[in-house]
Amino acid sequence: MKIPDKIFFKIGEVSEILGVETHTLRYWEGEFQNLKKIKKNNGQRLYTKEDIKKFIEIKELLYNKKFTIKGAQKYLSTSKKEKLFELKKSLLEIKEILQQI
Repeated sequence: MKIPDKIFFKIGEVSEILGVETHTLRYWEGEFQNLKKIKKNNGQRLYTKEDIKKFIEIKELLYNKKFTIKGAQKYLSTSKKEKLFELKKSLLEIKEILQQI
């Protein structure tokens, strides 16, 4: 997904970029605490490129990797250090299995 070179994006623009409905984005805002929208005085939501990247990650987890909302929340709240540890652990297990073959 290519994110246009802008500072702020309206919810409709983010919806088009991600290919999801605006109500889905509003739902994700409530479920994932790391999403920080900016609201103008008229109530319109504005998002940054970083917000869009977070939405893309959430969409990847939910739609492609088939995570549940709770699973995606847990995954996103896990620190990178813990993720790397789990990856290393998994790779060592695979290595042991391959050595047995």
